[in-house]
Amino acid sequence: MLHSSGHPALDRRLDWARSYAEGGDREAAEGMLADLVEEAPDFLAAWFLLGEVREGLGQTAPAVAAYEAALARDAADPLGAGLRLARLGARPAEGAMSADFVRTLFDQYAGRFDTALREKLSYRGPEVLAAAVEAACRRLGRAPAFARALDLGCGTGLAAPLFAPWCAVLEGVDLAPAMVERAERLGLYAALHVGEMVAFLRDQPPQGADLVLAADAFCYLGDLADNLAAARAALGGEGLLAFTVETHEGDGVILRDTLRYAHGRAYVERVLDDAGFTALELAAVSTRTEKGLPVPGLVVVARAA
Repeated sequence: MLHSSGHPALDRRLDWARSYAEGGDREAAEGMLADLVEEAPDFLAAWFLLGEVREGLGQTAPAVAAYEAALARDAADPLGAGLRLARLGARPAEGAMSADFVRTLFDQYAGRFDTALREKLSYRGPEVLAAAVEAACRRLGRAPAFARALDLGCGTGLAAPLFAPWCAVLEGVDLAPAMVERAERLGLYAALHVGEMVAFLRDQPPQGADLVLAADAFCYLGDLADNLAAARAALGGEGLLAFTVETHEGDGVILRDTLRYAHGRAYVERVLDDAGFTALELAAVSTRTEKGLPVPGLVVVARAA
């Protein structure tokens, strides 16, 4: 278990320290955790919480040391220490998000995912994406009809009710088994896969799909180049790529305080061109809110050139 040392007494001390931190007494929590990691130096969760507490105290260098210690104890990084280090400027932002972190996050989140997105964050990514695909198809003088579509980072299947009627075959992939299990209950996918999206795309038959979509999934990828290149190889001639991203006013890729990536418009245009796509739709849009404010984003529909 990620949050257990294997010793109940040590686990209770971690819980006490977390309670102190959540109650606002970070100094007491920091002291308890410093003692705990000295006594149990391989206790991953204790190192990570120590980093969080020190970060909250404004102790940047000690926080970095704690996160580095957590990462050293599990290079797969299921708790996201690499992201915290990137946010503190101790590591590059791109590539900081591990697959194990995303899998752990969404396996834990699966049961409340739909409610949290729809009711608390006013999420409308699938609706925005479907409208953009429909508009792109109108521009091309064709109906939104696809022989085989691939839903990247499908999650619980929020996009499926909108896209399945347009697709003879709709397949989905997601890192988190608990999310895939919920998507299966919809009965809208011809097949669902647990895996990483770039690897999934690379396993596809060349030109075997005519739509690749990703609703709110690319915010968990820093560099999009590999993903778009793999999508291009999987798409047949005239195939469409459709996705949403969070964005920012500058160029390049940044890691937001929410630990999600935001991609600048110029960066998106550049990686599309490099991968062999021509943008049909590329518009500013928000697919969600945070603290009552819309999160800046882009919706993209591109054709394989």
